[in-house]
Amino acid sequence: MAADGPASGPVHLPCHFGEWLQGRLGADGPLALVTLTPKGVSVAAWRRLDRGLFCHTIGHGNLPPAVLARFAHALGRSLGGRVQLRLPYPPGLGTGMSTAGLLAIARLTAGAQSPLALARACVAAEGASDPLMFRNPGRLLWAPRLGRELAALPPQPRAHLLAGFWGPPRPTQAADQNYDDVSDLVARWQAGGPLATRAALASESARRCIARRGPLGDPTESLARDLGALGWTISHSGAARALIFAPGHLPPHGISALREAGLRGVHQLVTCGG
Repeated sequence: MAADGPASGPVHLPCHFGEWLQGRLGADGPLALVTLTPKGVSVAAWRRLDRGLFCHTIGHGNLPPAVLARFAHALGRSLGGRVQLRLPYPPGLGTGMSTAGLLAIARLTAGAQSPLALARACVAAEGASDPLMFRNPGRLLWAPRLGRELAALPPQPRAHLLAGFWGPPRPTQAADQNYDDVSDLVARWQAGGPLATRAALASESARRCIARRGPLGDPTESLARDLGALGWTISHSGAARALIFAPGHLPPHGISALREAGLRGVHQLVTCGG
């Protein structure tokens, strides 16, 4: 990585792994989501001084200059440097790599910024944003196309997950509003409740999304039933999939079962609960 000055970093920005819930709030209401944040999974970033702003993701090419320019313009700052990102997951799978990458760039090049300013800049750059700029993103009912909080939520539940990816990369399309009404599920989520209740809500949100949007043949619900999971969750616009278990209750053959069903990148996660 060419440079005109010493390196700074690394900084680490958290990602997410799909959503507990996502859909419209009413037939004509805004798109809203409740993000699922795993513990200890983050994008790492380094910067070297340089004229102009450049960003390279290791193994995944460069971030488009137009995206970087829109992001800098929205922040009202002239950003500079060569930023290198190490991603825990490939982009376009529904894990917040794009938002986390932009936040890492801001952390290294723009200094302290308010969460709302960062959210607005992410929306300006790409047309959507995950709420990863907030300290507890799982406690927000979030409008990803608007870049703002719609309501406060109870903490996301503590859970162990069997996670992986099914289907091709599907980067978020900013104009995509083809989602089911989940206002009933959101109201029940706001009431709190144990992990089993929340897992059932996540399963219903995922079920509605797949019925409406596909892809056909998704094995996740069958895997959840066969492995005795409390429920399952997905990226509603990507390939991320996870089975939800009570802490300490992952089945010993779970990883092999997911792999045999065609999921790739299978691994275990723990939610940032509480």
